[in-house]
Amino acid sequence: AAQATASDYAVVVSKTTYNDPAWREVADALAARHDGQVVQFADSVDDAKAALAKSHPRFTCFVATPAEAGRDFVAQVHRLTRLYDADPWTDTQWGILTGYDAANALAIAKTERPLVVKKVASGTEVALDACTQGVWYDELVKGKTVEKKPAGKPSLGAGPADTTRALADTLSDYQADLFVTSGHATERDWQIGFTYRNGSFRSKAGKMYGVATSGERFEIASDNPKVYLPIGNCLMGHIDGPDAMALAWMNSCGVRQMAGYTVPTWYGYGGWGLLDYFVEQPGRYTLSEAFIANHQALLHRLYAAAPQTQEADPPPGGSVRVSKVADAGQALHVTAQDVTGLLHDRDVVAFYGDPAWEARMAPAPGALAYDQTLTELGGVYTLTITPRRGEDSFKPVNTNGAQRGWRPIVAFLPRRIGPAELIAGGDLQPLIADDFVLVPNPRECDPSRAYVVKFRAPPAKSHE
Repeated sequence: AAQATASDYAVVVSKTTYNDPAWREVADALAARHDGQVVQFADSVDDAKAALAKSHPRFTCFVATPAEAGRDFVAQVHRLTRLYDADPWTDTQWGILTGYDAANALAIAKTERPLVVKKVASGTEVALDACTQGVWYDELVKGKTVEKKPAGKPSLGAGPADTTRALADTLSDYQADLFVTSGHATERDWQIGFTYRNGSFRSKAGKMYGVATSGERFEIASDNPKVYLPIGNCLMGHIDGPDAMALAWMNSCGVRQMAGYTVPTWYGYGGWGLLDYFVEQPGRYTLSEAFIANHQALLHRLYAAAPQTQEADPPPGGSVRVSKVADAGQALHVTAQDVTGLLHDRDVVAFYGDPAWEARMAPAPGALAYDQTLTELGGVYTLTITPRRGEDSFKPVNTNGAQRGWRPIVAFLPRRIGPAELIAGGDLQPLIADDFVLVPNPRECDPSRAYVVKFRAPPAKSHE
């Protein structure tokens, strides 16, 4: 990828944290690596708005101590990163870089080599057809295991009734590049079985432990850089103190990026959609891009159905009810209950790590349900979507979880643009924002037609 310039990357940090030499080293390491600017704020992260709106960085990394990085901070970051300009969309790829301590955060900040995800391990069903190799243990059916070897097909197997040790081994011995979890969780534990008795992972003081149903307790440690998606877990993204699970994942299990809920999850669009974009479109998006793509998709659905929610800022875990869904939302099959769920999810999924660090799935032959290409010539942009699975090209790849499938097609623009003039593809109802194009999922696929969006746009003016 092209190296970021100062206007492309901002490090945002409180003055208190920046004045601590150990944490200053974290912020300075990021600024040096990405040729970025350091933006300090005195009291509230909202105080960084003017500087960020002026430079409008493509990446914004919020360096925060664990004490600063609670659920209210996550919600503030979500809201702030929509305010760099006047549109309602998220304006930057962002991440919160923290760690159990400054040394842990520095190790994350200094991780440079991009991660190509080849080995996947999961405590819930994942689309192994999209993976080079992997294994998942069923949270719903005791003993059910599915494994895929390199160049092989997923095969059903019988695993242990208690999978605590087996899952721990996927981290320490198998050295998974991506770990996925769902099911019941708190800031202190992950309960491995959703519908049956199984063991748990537990955290304390930056360390991770497995606790089997037998009562056996053992430490879990893994140092290969990896990404973690607790897409179906409550509270796994909430840092409420030094014993938080999120900190143990980063400190003891090699996690360099993760996305997780800071509150109990009941709706699921903000979490589960990361599988739709990251795992099930292998190689297309970095994890950072997949997080933003799913989030823009959420905002698009929410604001089409209930534009007034742009002004609603419920406390984390809260939401509002609406009596009527706007016509644009009905066209996207959004219900009033969906509005409540989408608003609930909007500001409560944290993304931890350096947003410019690249982790992406290894491409898997034949795994993409459609191809998408974006070209630009003389200020005219053309997004071409080519179905690869006939009439099934736009259907869900996998339906495990909640709010799965039917995600819009999202393409990121190489640079910010000014106001766009649509030339072709109006029937697809595209959203053309200043740094991405979103095409609502057509649902029905006609393999004989062309799916093309063409528009003309000038480069964005500075500080537009």
